[in-house]
Amino acid sequence: MAKRKLVLEDGTIFAGIGFGSETYSTGEIVINTGMTGYQEAITNPSCCGQIVTMTYPLIGNYGINRDDFETVTPFIHGLVVKEISEHPSNFRTDETLHDYLKANDIPGISAIDTRKLTKHIRKYGTMKAMMTDTDKPAEELIEMVRNLQDKTDQVKTTSTVKPYVVPGRGKRIVLVDFGMKHGILRELTKRDCHVTVVPYNYSAENILRLKPDGIMLTNGPGNPKNVPEPIAMIKSVLGDVPLFGMCLGHQLLALACGADTEKMAFGHRGANQPVKDLEKNKTFMTSQNHSYAVTHDSLSGTDLELTQFSLNDNSVEGIRHKSYPAFSVQYHPESSPGPEDTPQLFDAFLQMVSQSRQKENAYA
Repeated sequence: MAKRKLVLEDGTIFAGIGFGSETYSTGEIVINTGMTGYQEAITNPSCCGQIVTMTYPLIGNYGINRDDFETVTPFIHGLVVKEISEHPSNFRTDETLHDYLKANDIPGISAIDTRKLTKHIRKYGTMKAMMTDTDKPAEELIEMVRNLQDKTDQVKTTSTVKPYVVPGRGKRIVLVDFGMKHGILRELTKRDCHVTVVPYNYSAENILRLKPDGIMLTNGPGNPKNVPEPIAMIKSVLGDVPLFGMCLGHQLLALACGADTEKMAFGHRGANQPVKDLEKNKTFMTSQNHSYAVTHDSLSGTDLELTQFSLNDNSVEGIRHKSYPAFSVQYHPESSPGPEDTPQLFDAFLQMVSQSRQKENAYA
């Protein structure tokens, strides 16, 4: 395989061996601490535009299989590993990681010190990066990376274009797609929900015409302030329909209620993030993938209350509206990949939907 370079905007260059596609690629360099789950991470739309560094040293050892995809089309711009397994061993394996990335035109780089790269990102934060096979001078490559423009259309890129229905006989849920993982649909269909998936910019009027029992705000990539349309929609439906947000949906609910968000130094990415639930006085291990977080101080003066926080850095992990049936979490309760500590949040949401309907019938 060809030699390949990973160039960071601060001038740091890592030399390694290429795999996957031979395409020149740029994006935001981030780290994922999961020991397993690389297939889900690669196909998570929340990673749109990112070059993902896996901190576990051996990646690809169980290959790629048909069951663990989180979306049909992967949106990452590159994959960084210390060592890639060329001969996976697993009874579910359909193809190698190299073949999958090549088929989807995604470049990878191996044989670099990912521990050194991870410590560098943790010290200086995420930054723009480029993956290339070119022999151009280092100064020219660094200048190219520094001149890269920040992307603002990640949600538009990953969201569905048109509404579609996943039929069920249970509660009618509208799923607002900001870059949805298929694991969310799996949890809802497991509970026999009738799910209508709509685009990120679907209006409140059109959503209410669907007569939903509840609205779910999905995960997604990028800065929540770059998508004002759903913020306006949430303001309009809040109090009329029960809401449950996760990841980007959590941040959008906070913004709609007057709180603020901020970019984190290097974010949370991995399947081992401890979260403390204040009401239950319990700690859960969660799967996370985000660069932005709700600012804790901004919750004061709003109708939101803190329900959960991160034990790693005390960042906001859960909020609840004090008056209306609406709550959200920063992590992925469908746990794909990750420990299955929090799927009960889907049950809590559906219970909230049932209670809301009972109140409506009582007042009818």
